[in-house]
Amino acid sequence: MFRVPLYRIALAATCLLLLSGCATTTTDSDDAAQLALSSSAWAAASIRSADAAGWQHQVFPGKRRSEYRHAHKLGRDAVMVRAHASASMLRQRVRIEPAELGQLRFSWLVPALIAQADISQRDADDAPVRLVLVFEGDRSRFSARDAALSDLSEALTGEPLPYATLMYVWSNRHPEGSVVRNPRTGRIRKLVMETGAGRLNRWLDYERDVRADFIAAFGEPPGALLGIGIMTDTDNTQSRTQAWYGALEHRPRGARSRTALAD
Repeated sequence: MFRVPLYRIALAATCLLLLSGCATTTTDSDDAAQLALSSSAWAAASIRSADAAGWQHQVFPGKRRSEYRHAHKLGRDAVMVRAHASASMLRQRVRIEPAELGQLRFSWLVPALIAQADISQRDADDAPVRLVLVFEGDRSRFSARDAALSDLSEALTGEPLPYATLMYVWSNRHPEGSVVRNPRTGRIRKLVMETGAGRLNRWLDYERDVRADFIAAFGEPPGALLGIGIMTDTDNTQSRTQAWYGALEHRPRGARSRTALAD
């Protein structure tokens, strides 16, 4: 009998659950925190979707969940994330067509790096902060390896891998502005916003041209933006960390003023 290697099943499930929105939601014990976060000033100020479910805390089978809470930090409404050997994500479905992709404003505050983390290594791929963007595209252009991984994901879960995922991250050692491929698949690429410990313990604000960043990372224009998430994870290094995320704001291409994406 043909058996799919366990590592391939784990990889397919992890990539799919993390990036395509098929992760399971949290249990009833997390409902109060979810409700408070969904109705918070942070959620009201952040990118909004027509999806009535709004921002959702997504957890992954076999992974301890990180803690996501509405908080105030140094004068800002924020999401506080506390990770302890854990990996889960706060995410929302959106649909922003390529012609509308414009400037994305976000901010974060990181008090400390994860000492053993290395976003280029499979067994150390943790980060104190990640902003995750998932894009639509033509999967027929996948490499043979990624096509096989996508087919395996669809067979196991009913959903293929996302075409492309761009992450904005903080790295211990990779240079600012560098693009780091995920050690498991080239369909996930990370753009380094900060490196090292020089700017810890302060709010850092960014405004990024999503289309330009996607082209720099993948060498082609983006498809529609289908999802956005924030994630702090320490499951690979089995460590602890904490971070805060400010509101997320998208200014459509050609817009004259900064406004959150309307419902």
